[in-house]
Amino acid sequence: MNDRLPLRALLALSAAAFITILTEALPAGVLPAMSADHGVGESAMGQAVTIYAIGTALSAIPLSAATAEWPRKRLLLTAIAGFAVANTVTAASTFFPVSMAARFVAGIAAGVVWAMLAGYARRLAPAGQEGRAMAIVMAGIPIALSLGVPAGTLLGEALGWQVTFACVTAFAVALFAWIAALVPDHPGEPRGAHTPIGAALAVPGVAPVLFVTLAYVLAHTILYTYIATYLEQLGMGGSIELVLLVFGVASMASIWIVGTHIDRRLRTLTIVSAVLFGTGAVVLAALSGSPALVYVAVTLWGLGFGGVPTLTQTAVAVAGGDAADTAQAMLVTLWNAAMAGGGVAGGVLLGLVGSGALPWSVLALALPVLVVVVAAHRHGFPRRQALAVS
Repeated sequence: MNDRLPLRALLALSAAAFITILTEALPAGVLPAMSADHGVGESAMGQAVTIYAIGTALSAIPLSAATAEWPRKRLLLTAIAGFAVANTVTAASTFFPVSMAARFVAGIAAGVVWAMLAGYARRLAPAGQEGRAMAIVMAGIPIALSLGVPAGTLLGEALGWQVTFACVTAFAVALFAWIAALVPDHPGEPRGAHTPIGAALAVPGVAPVLFVTLAYVLAHTILYTYIATYLEQLGMGGSIELVLLVFGVASMASIWIVGTHIDRRLRTLTIVSAVLFGTGAVVLAALSGSPALVYVAVTLWGLGFGGVPTLTQTAVAVAGGDAADTAQAMLVTLWNAAMAGGGVAGGVLLGLVGSGALPWSVLALALPVLVVVVAAHRHGFPRRQALAVS
């Protein structure tokens, strides 16, 4: 029996996660330049993140059901092709409606990827190593945030934000070839096997995980979408790339720790994650006058949030049982609804009371996350866990 992880295939899936997050988050790093070239304000241009998330949220559940019988590899390749097309249009357009339409299409492609990625990773992994396989795949998220977005921001400043999106297109084409060559195929679900939404939601433990996902991602997105604007208000506008790098490195450390221990300590890791996230918000809100403490806060933020995709997707897969695929699609929908809501809520806060309100809103949402995780000790985030997921 082969108990080795198929690293080349898992790294390709990690690269798929990377391109979804990179495409989604790039506007946050080049927001001032994009808004200037499109002739709109930064709050309006920030909705490029929102419309992407709306596309993902609207597509995850219906496309998951409609493509349930598709072979997994063909479905993934179709989604990556969608990224290539959407980023090409984004790079070529300075007409706001066309750019937003391209972002919506990219979001649909992301919905397809995220609805299948966790299940694909689990099916590729040997029995008993599903958690580690998930951690490898989810490592694409902090790498995108720590390396991809800062690199894209620097490239955008040097050569223009259009060049940045063109490079993402080139990466999508290379990734298409990588997946086609090295990722094994797996069949879709048998006809009629897809679990209805209501039945999945009624499974004990699914609802708490979904709530934690919604509140956590909403809090993160409110601040992350407008981090460039927030730092400019602190007089740290020249440090945007470094702050994003610190956040990303801390996120990578988080996902490594989560990947090492998730098969035994899902509950503990999720509680610690929420505590670190909330503490970072307190430091950022109350002590932002010190640049050094801003970096401390961002480090805590990254350590808290980096492992959240792995934690929540693993938790909902385990809680969902036979309904895991539908539960995963619901999680993707809520994740991206929170991304969309975070972009809107952050823009409203920015316009009404200024950027100083952003970290306080993060704290207000982090507290119920912690309460629900602690309370869900029987289902969702149980004290005793069995993480073998088929």
